[in-house]
Amino acid sequence: MNLKSAATLFLLLSTAVNFAQIGKRFPSEKKIIKDPVTGYELIFLTTTAAGDSKTYPTHPQWTSDGKWLIFRTKRANGDAVAVNEKSGEMVQVTEGGYSGTLCMAQKSMKLYFMRKAENKMQIMEVNLEAVFNDSQSGKMRPLSTYERVCGVTSPEMGASGDMALDADEDKVYFRIGKEEAAKYLNPDIKIEKSFGPRNMGAGPGGISSMNLKTGEFKHVISVPFQVGHIQSNIWNPGELVFCWETGGKSPQRTWTVMADGTGLRPLYPESDFEWVTHEAVISKDEVAMAIMGHRKIDVQKEIPVEVINGGKVRNPENPGQESNWGNSGTREKPTGLAIVNLRTREMIIAGQTKQGSGLWHVHGSSDGRWAVGDDFSRSLYLIDRKSNEMIMLTTGHKTTAEDHVHPTFNREGTKIQIQSAMISKDNRTMNICIVNVPKDWLQRK
Repeated sequence: MNLKSAATLFLLLSTAVNFAQIGKRFPSEKKIIKDPVTGYELIFLTTTAAGDSKTYPTHPQWTSDGKWLIFRTKRANGDAVAVNEKSGEMVQVTEGGYSGTLCMAQKSMKLYFMRKAENKMQIMEVNLEAVFNDSQSGKMRPLSTYERVCGVTSPEMGASGDMALDADEDKVYFRIGKEEAAKYLNPDIKIEKSFGPRNMGAGPGGISSMNLKTGEFKHVISVPFQVGHIQSNIWNPGELVFCWETGGKSPQRTWTVMADGTGLRPLYPESDFEWVTHEAVISKDEVAMAIMGHRKIDVQKEIPVEVINGGKVRNPENPGQESNWGNSGTREKPTGLAIVNLRTREMIIAGQTKQGSGLWHVHGSSDGRWAVGDDFSRSLYLIDRKSNEMIMLTTGHKTTAEDHVHPTFNREGTKIQIQSAMISKDNRTMNICIVNVPKDWLQRK
């Protein structure tokens, strides 16, 4: 190899390493536009087609200092990136990939996630403050300076990246495999089979925890069905919410349990005609969820009208129309954005659209002032929980988008993060976007 070829190879290798390195900076793409229908400002923090998507609404989106949002993207070769809400600058915050949920601590500048290591899972911690400071100065140090392996699961556990960080930030909770869950389940308990057309929901399932300081594992709970959407109550240590995951309607969707395995119960005991979905802990005592009203009723037959090839094919723009889901999800009974109190067990309907699919992915401010939800049209609605007034904040985010809007409030209850394909040229690619609660609403007493 001659000198020129060697220099070229070195440059290529250096570029590849640099691209994958924690602390790599990306220029601001920030752009503010007005919604063409509502006139409200939309603050797009990313605007290129780079495969962006937000962390699921069950988890915090902002870092503890309230300055950065961490999101999933392909712009960093499959690693996570943080965007500064004020400047729009972006910084890569993981190196070597991650699996599943990104868990942002709210008491410290730390990020937790799982990383596959052969047939095991490493539970990782990243010191975000050090990453941001060194990235700003342009003097990044070795990866070991910023990240720590808190513990490693055994292959037998079948651990997945569906993970949540406890309110005390001393432990994480995560989903385990069927074989591990079965070890802790009473053999007399009937194991549930798959439910619905997506062939999901079969048990058993379970949750385990790991102490972030000692690496100690503890079993939390086993249940006879598939577990999904594990989330912690970030205001109340040791309290969990999770779901029976079927990919759609469940016989009993929402569940809650304490970290020591006590107190297992349905969060909202549902009827067979109710389609409950997308639960999210929004405050110390409350969980928001959607009771869907997205299916039409045939008055003559008193069953949902199937609109796609006899109800056998999924419709990505209006899902859940398959006949296999049963007689649920219609507006024959009350539907809407429901909020359940974890202590009193009371449920209220905060609001609902007058037509269409109804509110689908939901969230609320922790101070109890606001609730928010999207629908199948990818429109976003804000609800004043005191007056029950509801307004559309934004619409036109394209039903052809790769994913849904997925609204999440910040801790102060002043702004909402969504993901949007509104400005995407291919009508599919998502970008990270902020929608502020209107000033006149914030000024209400």
